[in-house]
Amino acid sequence: MFELKPDFEKVLERYEAWWHCEIVDRPLFCLNYLKDYDDHVPWPAPKNYTAIKDRWLDAEHIAENMDATLRNVVFFGDALPITWPNLGPEIFSAFYGCPLSFGESTSWTEPILADWHPESVTELKLSRSNYYFQQLEKLTDALLEKGREKFIVGYTDMHGGGDAVAAFRDPSTLCMDLIDYPQEVKALLHRITTEFLELYDYFHQKLSAAGMPSTTWLGATCHGKYHVPSEDFSALVSDNMFNEFFLDEIVRECQHMDKNIYHLDGPGALRYLDLLLEIPEIHAIQWVAGASRDYWMDWIEVYQRIQKAGKGFWIEIDIGDLNTFMDTFPPKGVWLNISNVGDKDSANAVMKAVEKWR
Repeated sequence: MFELKPDFEKVLERYEAWWHCEIVDRPLFCLNYLKDYDDHVPWPAPKNYTAIKDRWLDAEHIAENMDATLRNVVFFGDALPITWPNLGPEIFSAFYGCPLSFGESTSWTEPILADWHPESVTELKLSRSNYYFQQLEKLTDALLEKGREKFIVGYTDMHGGGDAVAAFRDPSTLCMDLIDYPQEVKALLHRITTEFLELYDYFHQKLSAAGMPSTTWLGATCHGKYHVPSEDFSALVSDNMFNEFFLDEIVRECQHMDKNIYHLDGPGALRYLDLLLEIPEIHAIQWVAGASRDYWMDWIEVYQRIQKAGKGFWIEIDIGDLNTFMDTFPPKGVWLNISNVGDKDSANAVMKAVEKWR
């Protein structure tokens, strides 16, 4: 089906089993390594840009560079040759008119909702005529054209819910709004979720029509609609406010999809884990402890709680920790990503070890 992953159908079967904490023929694992230099295809010549923004928006060059990058990598085990159009994590808020600024490796928006007057909220509208929506379409189309029958193109990283409203207002301001304007915030959250799901469906249909399975920045897949829900703003609020303002919209978002892996970001959000594990439509958790705190052995109890609840989890470990990890956890529900694998021999050794993991 895809030149860079000829066994895609078998890999899809393993992902479908993983979502249900089952195993087809062996546990699910992913690793990548660079092809030998003699097998490399050339990357496009680098370009000089007057502004960083121009580099982010050069759809054709991005697609050409991604094509070469993916063709120069071996996608071993269940790793998939995936790319997705990336204009930064607040692109969804930019569709409503938030000014978008670009740095070397990320982008960010500026707030635009000055107050909660009804006319101010009404003027806040998602527009498919928006400049950045059009740029995302252009980038998606360029990747689809370049990747046809070669690699997989997913949908962009979109943050709706409280993350979007925090971008409209500024996170610290929204914290006070939850106290001063609770009904207005709830009404906007509900509308934003509805519009988010409509936009998700738009891109899902576009990508499906081009023959793409459902995927995004966290490279799993499934039959139907796959999604990575999140609520990074939740780290700033109390447990009661999380329940009152955000939980119902998270459930709505998840119920719209076929498979969900929740992106749980940072120790400030870890207190919601048990509550999230109670949501039937959340099938797995991606726990991200944060920079300098992400050694998996420090969070064994977290992963055990996830497995005990009958859910799956994503985890990345160094190849040197593989045997210790397999001695610590049973394989059902584990999506194992292995780093620092440099060649075919090392990859084959990992395969043999994982095949014995029971």
